[in-house]
Amino acid sequence: MINKFVVIDLETTGNVPKKGDRIIQFAAVVIEDGTITEQFASLINPNKKIPVFIEELTGLNNEMVKDAPLFSEIAPKVKELLRNSYFVAHNVHFDLSFLQEELNAAGFEGYEGPILDTVEMARILYPTADGYKLTDLAEQENLTHERPHQADSDALVTAELFLRLHKKLSSLPLKTLQQFARLSVGLKSNLKQLVSAIMSEKSIIDESLPDTVENFHNLALKKIAPLEENDTDITDVKFPETEQEKIAMMQNAFSSFEIKNGQYVMMDRVYHSFQNHHHTLIEAGTGVGKSLAYLLPAAFFVKQSGSRIVVSTHTIQLQEQLLSKEIPLMNEILPFKVTSVLLKGRSHYLSLEKFAQTLKEDNDNYDTILTKMQILVWLIETETGDRDELNLSSGGMIYWNKVKGDQSVFLQNKVWGERDFYKRAKAAAKKADLIITNHSMLLSDLSSKASILPDFDYAVIDEGHHLEKAAGRFLGYSLDYLSVRLLLTQFGTYETRQLFYKMEQILASSKLGNGDILHTFELNQIVSDLFYESDEFFKIAAVVSKKAPSAKKNSNVRLKTRLNSVLKGKESIALAISGERMAFLLKDLIHALNIRLEWIKKEKNQLSSEQKGFMEEIYSFVTELEELRESFYELILKESGLVKWIEVDTRSPQNATTIYAQPATVGEALNRRFFQQKKAVVITSATLTVKQSFDYMLNELGLDRHKVEM
Repeated sequence: MINKFVVIDLETTGNVPKKGDRIIQFAAVVIEDGTITEQFASLINPNKKIPVFIEELTGLNNEMVKDAPLFSEIAPKVKELLRNSYFVAHNVHFDLSFLQEELNAAGFEGYEGPILDTVEMARILYPTADGYKLTDLAEQENLTHERPHQADSDALVTAELFLRLHKKLSSLPLKTLQQFARLSVGLKSNLKQLVSAIMSEKSIIDESLPDTVENFHNLALKKIAPLEENDTDITDVKFPETEQEKIAMMQNAFSSFEIKNGQYVMMDRVYHSFQNHHHTLIEAGTGVGKSLAYLLPAAFFVKQSGSRIVVSTHTIQLQEQLLSKEIPLMNEILPFKVTSVLLKGRSHYLSLEKFAQTLKEDNDNYDTILTKMQILVWLIETETGDRDELNLSSGGMIYWNKVKGDQSVFLQNKVWGERDFYKRAKAAAKKADLIITNHSMLLSDLSSKASILPDFDYAVIDEGHHLEKAAGRFLGYSLDYLSVRLLLTQFGTYETRQLFYKMEQILASSKLGNGDILHTFELNQIVSDLFYESDEFFKIAAVVSKKAPSAKKNSNVRLKTRLNSVLKGKESIALAISGERMAFLLKDLIHALNIRLEWIKKEKNQLSSEQKGFMEEIYSFVTELEELRESFYELILKESGLVKWIEVDTRSPQNATTIYAQPATVGEALNRRFFQQKKAVVITSATLTVKQSFDYMLNELGLDRHKVEM
């Protein structure tokens, strides 16, 4: 068993060794038995000039390397360092390719041992990290990184990072490592070899799980604490009316609490808004401390009234700030405790049942394998199962669509229900005093069929200047080429062996017979026609947009065209015809798939769990197809009062073309369907006024200035 790791970092004259780029600095850090035992570094004379941009990046110049040894002079030392070891680097294939070229040029055989990539390891073992550059990870792990882009400093930091990664890998439950061993065959490094060695050591001893982890149906998960109960023993909760009472409350918790101008005035306005059942607009500039200024009075009100309050934000960053900083600070200040929860749409939460099913599937691509391993680590850390905690690649997001928590039809094993992240989030929301959400989720209450939030009468809209735009998107429709193409590719033609092919294999192996099911060949033709027509539709849309007299650039590369007038012109006939063909093709595909789904559902008990997983994906796919067809119908075929326009990125007209439809004004619908349904809504932001007047915002939100406090 290899127990020696040599961490390598190189600085070079460029990125392509095959084109003559050379090493200008070499550094190695040797790790044995978990300890750094040796460090070696040397400048290298590349026998060519160092480009100016490399000098600026690394701080290394021609004068510094002119008397340095040639690589051939240190090659014997390099070979000795690497003997019987793992080759470790941050982006290992870059360093390895240069080293192989230089070793061969010096007359030595290249390195042929196992390799480990700290980028790959970090993506797997730190699934929630903000970034995976060496500087990002060094900052995350509080590692001193004195001279980024110099090999000796980078190698030492990479070695320290690797020690932490190795320690975390070794601490994973045996169940997780066993799943790693199967998946890691598809990685770009030899992590499987390291995992196998760690498993051998773990199997010798009787492994006991940490107190925070439990095994649940072949998955290692973080133990979930019981849902918090509201504090029901509170009596005589009195809101501090005077400024002195508020200061005393705050300084009782923090003697050095900074008193901010306007904060106490805002607290009073928020509290009285809830008490007196009226809507309020509050513009609170930077430095006011508006989060606490609405959280504290909201907390007193929910305890006095027994109501719940929804706090809606536009950005994830503010949600995170509220949950990780402002609400814990609020609970330190208050003489009682307030419970809070973050609630998002179902698709934000992982389905453990679907994920467990996909772990059994083979022939995964690299991004899928990496994402599965990320999620396995994340599951022993997360309490929420919320996708936004993960740092997923674009390929990882495609995989997420297979395991997100959509409504299940074929996979309905009740044993997974007790650890359903979405159900838990909804249950927590029903018990919470404060529910944190985003504007889109808040606006989902405008449609009873899509309502997810529990009943509420009071709300705080932070970042309120974004509410009107969010409502416009929610009440409207959009179509863009990449989303349509990605959706169709997920299903694929029969020849590409995606979901379509797998569905037909299930049908062929069943005893269902043919009935009135459309033949595979005919269905395949519909799918092929959809691929062709979607390309044509967006090509035509891009052309119409550029030729329309109303076209205007709203940036250097964005072209925006009003569509309402365009659709009446002769040039748009082709667009309307293409859109109509898309709508009818989508209708035919949906109909054919629904018949297949009904046939297969009759015999779903005879399906294997893997087959049920495939059918679950097809069921979700049909739901998305129905939404797509509705968008085509509303955007292209239906005469309505919606304002329609096309936006095109002129650098890539077809691939970056989007068609939008929104109400000309959303205020009336927003007022009727939201504000009139709530007893009190506080809308706050740093920017609510135009020329020191609320008139513009009142008009955008459909609010009557005589019924709103400002």
